[in-house]
Amino acid sequence: MTSTCPEFAGRPRNALLLAARLLLAFIFVHEGVFLVLNFDGAASATSKMGVPNVAFVATIILQLFAGMAIALGIFTRFGAAALALFCFATAFLFHTHFGVRDELLHFEKDLAIAGGLLVLALHGVGDWSIEAKLPRSLGGRLRHFSAWTGASVRTE
Repeated sequence: MTSTCPEFAGRPRNALLLAARLLLAFIFVHEGVFLVLNFDGAASATSKMGVPNVAFVATIILQLFAGMAIALGIFTRFGAAALALFCFATAFLFHTHFGVRDELLHFEKDLAIAGGLLVLALHGVGDWSIEAKLPRSLGGRLRHFSAWTGASVRTE
């Protein structure tokens, strides 16, 4: 990939992309694991908020699989875009009681996380990823899969 900032080319750029991916992925993987380990209580609490159990299970699956995809760097753009949409939905469906400071803060955090995920979806995964290490034939398929972003997984 080409960089518009030459001082962030190569190793520093890839290290920062990896750190960003891990920071973004952590919150989703952590929450997904928590929900699995506390399934009954969490399912009960979300059903009281009007969330159907099927949506609750889908949320767990999304958080775990998309979070791990981002962390590992495989189907990263797809995972980032899916989680960005999830964050927007969460913000606008569950955190709109702006008179409560905590709710406003959660709303703003969800939007900020969505913004970071959208940057990742548009920018790409970097060279320190599974996508970058795949054979060119499969890597080419992933680049084609992610072509909607206009950037490539890696160019050498």
